[in-house]
Amino acid sequence: MSHVTVVVDTPAQLGEGPSWDAENSRLLWVDIEGFKVHAYDPETGEDQAYDVGEHVGAVVPYRGDEVIVALRSGFYTYHLLTGEKQAIADPEQDKSTNRFNDGKCDAYGRFWAGTMSLNNEQKAGSLYCLEEGKPVRNMVQQVSTSNGLGWSPNRELMYYIDTPTRSVDRFDFDLASGTISNRMSIISVPEDMGFPDGMTVDAEGMLWVAHWGGGRVTRWNPETGELLQQIEVPADQVTSCCFGGPDLEDLYITTARIGIKEERLQETPQAGALFVVKPGVKGQETHVYGRKA
Repeated sequence: MSHVTVVVDTPAQLGEGPSWDAENSRLLWVDIEGFKVHAYDPETGEDQAYDVGEHVGAVVPYRGDEVIVALRSGFYTYHLLTGEKQAIADPEQDKSTNRFNDGKCDAYGRFWAGTMSLNNEQKAGSLYCLEEGKPVRNMVQQVSTSNGLGWSPNRELMYYIDTPTRSVDRFDFDLASGTISNRMSIISVPEDMGFPDGMTVDAEGMLWVAHWGGGRVTRWNPETGELLQQIEVPADQVTSCCFGGPDLEDLYITTARIGIKEERLQETPQAGALFVVKPGVKGQETHVYGRKA
């Protein structure tokens, strides 16, 4: 059985949105409630935190030390070293009680990111697609908690999680146009495993799902719905995962400590830490915003 290791012990309130920045050999991730973008360097073990001043749901690589972030107030470019933010678009200017959550780029460099209510309002969010030089598109409406995203290795399928549904859904995906169709549920996560949260897809096309309230990451076959592997994490709220490292053999796992009672935090002191594990398979690359792979 694979065992996880803590790589960043400074606990995040709500760690999320990891993406591997291959050009700079670092893992980008966020603390949504801490208003911070993090950059972890596995070579040095150093983790830098950058305060962006508001909720930040996801971060993806862009140009050098400039990244793209999905903030509560919309999509921005953000320069890690100078702190400069430049607004790109805010598709939910009229929804002050929503914030962005998870997101990542497809193989054409489009940034897909979704929203959710800060007041637990159901079906108040959407999944958006940001493409450089084009208006933001609303791709899925009536979303409660927009979460895990991923694509099949042949780029013909997109996978998506709206957490309260407990379902992993599949769309047919047209890479050239960035359109999705034929949504269907392919995996239903049992109640005793918590809620499906963030997700990644490995090089074999299998899905890796983080379990909020489930203390684990699981691997599933999207064709059969079969559960293939489980990795236990010593934190109840497991939020997302992403393959990284020079050969994409390291699975980084983000967690949270928000909403956990003090007694339980005594039992799980590493809640909110960033973990890593070698699960025995390789992942797919993290795509860079605005760049075709």
